[in-house]
Amino acid sequence: MEKKNRLSVLESVIIMLVMFGILGTMMIKFKMTPQVPILLTFTLLLFYGKIRGFSWNELQEGIVNGVKPGIIPMIIFVMIGVLVASWLISGVIPTIMVYGLEILNPTFFLFTVFVSCCLVGVIVGSSFTTISTLGIVFMGIGQVMGIDTVLTAGSIVSGSLFGNNMSPLSGTTNLSTGIAGVDNVFKHIRTISHTALISAAITGVIFLFVGHTSAQVDMGSVHHIINALQANFFVSPIMLLPIAVLITCAFLQVPAIPTLLSGSLTAIIMDIFINHTSFNTISNVIMKGFVLKSSDKHINAIVSGGGVSSMLDSISLILVALTLGGVLLKLGVVDNLIGKLRTSVNTPGKVVAASMLSAIGVNFLVGEQYISIILPGTTFRKNFEDLGIEPQYLSRVLASGGADINALVPWGVSGIFISGILGVSPVHFIPFAFYVWLNPLLTVVFAFVFGKNYLKSTNSKRVVSKNLVLDAK
Repeated sequence: MEKKNRLSVLESVIIMLVMFGILGTMMIKFKMTPQVPILLTFTLLLFYGKIRGFSWNELQEGIVNGVKPGIIPMIIFVMIGVLVASWLISGVIPTIMVYGLEILNPTFFLFTVFVSCCLVGVIVGSSFTTISTLGIVFMGIGQVMGIDTVLTAGSIVSGSLFGNNMSPLSGTTNLSTGIAGVDNVFKHIRTISHTALISAAITGVIFLFVGHTSAQVDMGSVHHIINALQANFFVSPIMLLPIAVLITCAFLQVPAIPTLLSGSLTAIIMDIFINHTSFNTISNVIMKGFVLKSSDKHINAIVSGGGVSSMLDSISLILVALTLGGVLLKLGVVDNLIGKLRTSVNTPGKVVAASMLSAIGVNFLVGEQYISIILPGTTFRKNFEDLGIEPQYLSRVLASGGADINALVPWGVSGIFISGILGVSPVHFIPFAFYVWLNPLLTVVFAFVFGKNYLKSTNSKRVVSKNLVLDAK
């Protein structure tokens, strides 16, 4: 970058303050969809760069470089839409829901709610879907049992976000993987499992004791949902075959795109032979999503969704956010703001803590989980590379500090969604969503304790094996 058009540190600070001011005001106060404020900010930044002496070619180069890390995640988002649609129409997801509801134990209500949401979250790959389906059911049962709604909400949110973190179908998981430069989503999942499983175990033990009750409850609503799902879908252990295919691909470390395609194709073939669905219907469902048309509107809402079109909103958001990030990098704003920081965050523990605080800060300033993944990821990726830290440790930070924390922000997209669905303010359920704040905390603690094991230079096969054991303890 030429000296004459290099932005000053003061300019960079002003740009970031103005940018967050615009995004925060339009998204939080006026509740606008994120794409419009980001596009406005991008437009202002683009023309400011031109005024300051950058050529259009330079700025376009910044846009291209910014978008590159998101190409694979955006394709994966399309594949996720296809997989969810195929798993709905074939009966895979309804089968998982039935089995999840059947393990519900009123005596250990909060614990089984947590476990059920974990299970469904991993299979479905969406915390929003889990919360808006099982979550509503569990909130109603909890109220009948006299269990405090904030405890029930905490167990639902904790389980759903654990499932979201551990699922190869999760949008935020794949976005974090792509932004950090991890070549395989399962490598990321193995790494985040070191903190996620411990956080989930602690959370489960808490809910096991807190949620213990001898109260009698009418499980009629649960049985009604189970019966309705069984009446409208073929529910059988054989419908778990697509999941087995997915797990096998994960074990063989097959990349995300062929893994998702394999899971989708298996479900589609089973649907054709078991349900005799026509090719035309399957084609429409893949594009537009599955819509159940039964007499029960509640069940229709629970098991409808998926499709390529359902992912377009998320894809457009990722695209414009990456575009904005690319221009910020090209103008040197990021380098100016963290250039001196790079000399001080000179250990894995410090850089993980700095990137975690950055993700949390963006969450509270903007309230959008994708931006909270993209901006810190593009900002600190070079720090991780310069220190020789494996990229999956950055993706772990982005998933926990970006995606998870968003649920704890009252004005955040996830916080508002959860509050609207469950009818409990984020301010009230935050203390009881144990997993959500334990996982980011352990991520930072692990970095300081096991940070020397994160370095690429130490990763011979023998040392990697030893480090993973140490990190998981």
